[in-house]
Amino acid sequence: MASHRRPKQPGRARVTVLTATAAAAVALSAQGAHADPQASKQDVKSKVDKLYEEAEQATEKYNGAKEKQDKLDKQVSDLQDKVARGQEELNKLRNSLGSMATAQYRTGSIDPALQLLLSSDPDSYLERASTLDQLTTKQAETLRQIAGKQRTLKQERQEAADKLADLDSTRKALGDKKREIQGKLSDAQELLNTLSAKEKAEVTGEDKAQEGKDAADRASRSGGSRTDPGGSGKPVPESQRAGGALGAAQGKIGSPYVWGATGPNSFDCSGLTSWAYSQAGVTLPRMSQDQANAGTRIYDQGSLKPGDLVIFYGDLHHVGLYAGNGQVLHAPKPGANVRYEAMGNMPFQFGVRVG
Repeated sequence: MASHRRPKQPGRARVTVLTATAAAAVALSAQGAHADPQASKQDVKSKVDKLYEEAEQATEKYNGAKEKQDKLDKQVSDLQDKVARGQEELNKLRNSLGSMATAQYRTGSIDPALQLLLSSDPDSYLERASTLDQLTTKQAETLRQIAGKQRTLKQERQEAADKLADLDSTRKALGDKKREIQGKLSDAQELLNTLSAKEKAEVTGEDKAQEGKDAADRASRSGGSRTDPGGSGKPVPESQRAGGALGAAQGKIGSPYVWGATGPNSFDCSGLTSWAYSQAGVTLPRMSQDQANAGTRIYDQGSLKPGDLVIFYGDLHHVGLYAGNGQVLHAPKPGANVRYEAMGNMPFQFGVRVG
C-alpha cells in the first residue's frame, strides 16, 4: 500500500539562508540599476578621448598624404605637358626630314641616307658612320636632334608612368585614412549620444572653453599680443609675425574643428596654425610634425611668447598657438570649436618660435 506521508517542511535555518540569498540578489540588482553615473561618464570620456586622439593622428597622416597627392598631381601634369611638347617638336623634326626627302624625290635624286632614315631607327642609322658623308650638315644635325629627342621622351614617359603609379598608391592611402577617420569619429559619436547635453559638454571640454578665454584675455591685458594683420596684404615685420598669427587665430574662435580643413571657416589643428601664420605672411608646412621643425624649439614653457607654436603628444600630432598665461589657442578635436585651453590638459613636448 502506498505511503501518504506529509512533505517534510524546510527547517528554520534553511529558510533563513534562502531569504538572505534572495535579499542579496535583490540588493545587487538594485545596485546595478543605480550604478555610479560619474563612473559611467568617466568611462565614456576615456573611450571618446582615445578615439579622438587616434582620429587626429590619422588626420595628420591624411594631411601628409593629401599634400603628397597635390604635389604629384602637379608633377604629373607638368610631365605630361612636357611629353606632349616634346612629341610635337619630334614630329616637326621628322616632317622637316620628310620634306627634304620629298624634294629630292621630285628631282629624282633622293638621298640613300634619307631612304634609310625613313624606314629605320635614327640611332641605328647614326651609328653607321660610313653613311654620314651622304648627309648634308643640316640633315645630320636634324637626325641628331631627333635621336636626342627620342631618348628624352622615353625618359620623360617613364618618369610620368612612375609618378602616376605613385599617385595611384597615394590616392588609395588617402581613401584608407579617410575611412579610418570616419570610423573612429562615428564610434565616438555613438558613445557621446549616450550622454546628456551637459555631460557631452563636460566630456568634450566645451564647458571649460569660457574659462580658457577669460584666462587668455587676462594674459593679453598684461602684455600678450592681440595684433591682427587685418588682411592688408602688406608684409608683417618678423617681430610681429607671431602676434599677427595669434591675432588672426583669435578671430576664428568658435569655428568648428573639421578634419583636413585649412580654413577660413573650419580647421583641424595644423590647419588653424598654418592658416593663422599665412595671414601674417609666413608659410608653414601642412603637418604638425613638419611644423615642429619650422623654427627654434623651446622646451621651457616659461620662455614661450604669445604666438609661438606649441606641440603636444610624443608623436607630435597636435599643435596650437601659445596664448599666454599657460593657455593654448587651438582647434582641439572633432565635435569641438576653436578655443582656448589650459596647456596642462595635454602632454606638452616643446614650443616652436617661427623664424
